[in-house]
Amino acid sequence: MKQRVASGVSLVIFLAAIVIFNNTCPAALNIAISLISVLAVYEIIAALGLLKKHVLVIPSLLFSAAVPLLQLVAEPHMMHLGVLQQGFYFLYTVVIFSALILYHQFITFREVGVIYSMSLMIPTALQTIISLRTVGGKHGMFYVIIAIFSAWIADTGAYFAGSRFGKHKLCPNISPKKTVEGVIGGFVLNIAAMIVFGYIFHVVYYAYSVNVSYLSLFLIGFFGTIMSILGDLSFSLIKRSCHIKDFGELIPGHGGILDRFDSVIFEAPFVYLFVHFMPIVIN
Repeated sequence: MKQRVASGVSLVIFLAAIVIFNNTCPAALNIAISLISVLAVYEIIAALGLLKKHVLVIPSLLFSAAVPLLQLVAEPHMMHLGVLQQGFYFLYTVVIFSALILYHQFITFREVGVIYSMSLMIPTALQTIISLRTVGGKHGMFYVIIAIFSAWIADTGAYFAGSRFGKHKLCPNISPKKTVEGVIGGFVLNIAAMIVFGYIFHVVYYAYSVNVSYLSLFLIGFFGTIMSILGDLSFSLIKRSCHIKDFGELIPGHGGILDRFDSVIFEAPFVYLFVHFMPIVIN
């Protein structure tokens, strides 16, 4: 438990540093997401026992690193980010399937499909955290905080409520430790935390000089918890198929990067799409 708490505090401090220095070093968020994407893709490839397929692994890791950094390349050169992204997706696809054709005696379509899909999904989903900063304008890092912490707080509420009150299994064949009581705890803590974050931002930090939609925060807390559970169960299913407990040991008490960011992979795109229709900060 002490390791889990200490690691959790370290992650919060790491995120706080990125938020604090966002104005002086905006590239820090891109670099952090790039690193997380690479580690996450590496972990899942390792879990699936495909690390020796270098002709697939190397381009996949390079692509995972590049996606969150494209914005840094596009803006100074006045390039359209969407065109640049599509170009990288096309190049990666050509490389991967060329490898399948050239080395079809050593690699299978199943292996290509798994690596290709994960390498597309993980960095693309996490890249929406960077897009949230843009959507939020001068309050963009508040949007980033909401997206990440909504996933983590739902996990935390489910963990503690499940540990204390859990009796009814949620999906025993996928994740034996998850309980209905834990899910309820995740909903309660996440919704409450989103409202508190909004209050701190609205009243304490900005002293009523900006308007915050508490309805949006409530809905993010509610539906975000569902997204968090979906992400957690999806990667738990992958772990069971690989017969492993955790994706790694990089974060003591939590496991690997994917064990901490699996829910964020589903949460961040949801928040990104949601705030286009119901912004958190109302001008």
